[in-house]
Amino acid sequence: MAALRRLLARWRSDKGAEFVEFALAFPLLLLVVLGIIDFGLLFQQYEVITNAAREGARVAVLPNYTAADARARAEQYITDSLITGGEVATVSVGAPTATPIGGNCMFTVTVTVTYPHQFLFLSGIGNYFGASFTSKQLTAQSTMRTEIVSGVCP
Repeated sequence: MAALRRLLARWRSDKGAEFVEFALAFPLLLLVVLGIIDFGLLFQQYEVITNAAREGARVAVLPNYTAADARARAEQYITDSLITGGEVATVSVGAPTATPIGGNCMFTVTVTVTYPHQFLFLSGIGNYFGASFTSKQLTAQSTMRTEIVSGVCP
């Protein structure tokens, strides 16, 4: 009976309990931290393409500038922001659109930028659990009115 008490006393020991708790909690903590990093990068890239769309729209509405100039400015902004990791952003500049306001006409130009964001950590973690988080298409649009005063809408 004494031997059984000694064996049960060893099993009741708390030695190693912290290690077991850490082993259970660490993967969840790591998942949360890597998810925060991945979504932080996604948000940063979304802000860059939003600002690129604004830059392109600003150039598109200025007098004596063309859609090619606006596209080049948006692409230059994306290149200067260093977000391209092999992916290519697509920039499209729409034709001026007439909008009647009161008795006058206002023209607006819309610039759309799309960028395929590749998840760094979530794709591997998602594949382990059977989900697919490989990429997300980010799209940003900016519409501005032209600087040229117009008369009556056509």
